Amino acid sequence: MKHLRATPDPRTVTGRGLHLSPLIQGTIGSLMILLGSYAIGWLASVSPLNRYPLLIAIRTDYAGVIAGTVILTLGCWILFRAWLRLGQQLAGWPEGSLQVVRKAVWAWSAPMLLALPIFSRDVFAYIGQGRLVAAGQDPYVDGISTLNNWFQLGADITWAEDETPYGPLYLNVEYWVNQLVGSSPDASVLLYRLVAFLGVILCLIYVPKIAALHKVSGAKAAWISVANPLFLISFVASAHNDSLMVGLALAGTYYAATRRGVLGVVLIAASIGVKPITIVLLPFIGLLWAGPKASWGRKIRYWVYTVVLVAVIMAIIGWANGYGFGWLKVMLGTGTGAVTFAPLGAINMVLSGALATIGLPADWLLPILKLIGRLASVGLVLLLIFKGKSTHLVQRMALAFSALVVLSPIIQPWYILWLLPFFAVTGIRDDWQLLWVYFTTAFFIAFGAADQIFIWQFLSDLDPWVKHLSTGISWVMMAYLAFLDPRTKPLFAATLPAALRRSRAAAPRDPGVTKQ
Repeated sequence: MKHLRATPDPRTVTGRGLHLSPLIQGTIGSLMILLGSYAIGWLASVSPLNRYPLLIAIRTDYAGVIAGTVILTLGCWILFRAWLRLGQQLAGWPEGSLQVVRKAVWAWSAPMLLALPIFSRDVFAYIGQGRLVAAGQDPYVDGISTLNNWFQLGADITWAEDETPYGPLYLNVEYWVNQLVGSSPDASVLLYRLVAFLGVILCLIYVPKIAALHKVSGAKAAWISVANPLFLISFVASAHNDSLMVGLALAGTYYAATRRGVLGVVLIAASIGVKPITIVLLPFIGLLWAGPKASWGRKIRYWVYTVVLVAVIMAIIGWANGYGFGWLKVMLGTGTGAVTFAPLGAINMVLSGALATIGLPADWLLPILKLIGRLASVGLVLLLIFKGKSTHLVQRMALAFSALVVLSPIIQPWYILWLLPFFAVTGIRDDWQLLWVYFTTAFFIAFGAADQIFIWQFLSDLDPWVKHLSTGISWVMMAYLAFLDPRTKPLFAATLPAALRRSRAAAPRDPGVTKQ
């Protein structure tokens, strides 16, 4: 006679033997990121930290740079595994899960608050823009190369002659940081990181609140988005101001959805004041404010209220700092270049290569693709504004936001994090949707860890090798977690189509069958 053992839910399998809790495991990963950052993280050349004997020893030596690369990359993947295990252990999302997720966000963020910037050095551009404002120049007209010693303060040369893409409210933040600490690069980075962490806290507060409105587990939504390792690395260690933009946008969405429209619109205006891209959310905020059963007359009226209130707020900010609506001109004109993992960037690369092989010029191609992408994104946004159920408004908002990102020739890793909270609050299923979150998070962690490594010029021959080393570690870790780790591989199997899971379960090696 045969007896079938009960087959456990693969999302809750914990494996055998002793193991660290995800909270401790993730904190260890975050501490490794902190340590690795001191070897290969970004520092301004005028930073006093460059004169510390220990940092000199590890940043100017082959062994130190290699060790830092290994430690930081492995730390990212230990944090990633802890995130997977946290979701696995909280599967079903019982009462008290949200408190655990919140503890994880705080525990995993704390070490990164003290790290050198990694994955990006945009934070140093904020320093330059603050200096522009303090000098009475217009960041919507002048680049930071107009300032003395701009390069010594750590900004990427890409920013040298570019206008700032940030909103007028964030220019005030940059000015206040400059007034508090002057041009001190290290103190400035710390203050900008605290501002970015404020955005993380806003996300941690409002993601569960909006999820509850959609009858989605707030703990699961916060785990997918805010506790996500890419989210924490990009918005804490990298100090990107995008976290503040997203946090304010989520807060505004929540208050608009709960019919506190004026407060909601004020918060959305503040989000636009950080990065103007969230202007795309305004039509949906007006619809949320109008209510689910609003007539078209009421919808139009609340659209007018929304637009007028935002225009007045932005005009007041522009009048106060003297830059008016210069941000609007920059927003409509930004977006040069392309990256290969953006759909339009990939098309541009393939078609440009094809044209080059037959001796035809290709410099006209990217502007055409960019125009097509913008027109297509506007069309999709308009469709989503006017079509769809009122109960799906936040989901339609997320799709509209996605259209702007996906149909751009440039997609930075942190752009994905603009979208993730809005999808998480409306529900991400434990199938291919969650698998896509795993894959996208893993891909951009691997990309960021290898792409943004600081190496002194006299060690430049080491640069390609440590990038290959980091990429190799990432590929090995991804394969291990997906196919070999006894505790995490069931997570990936659980996202497979049901028919494929049944065929795997019916295989002869199934250990669930015993004889008696």
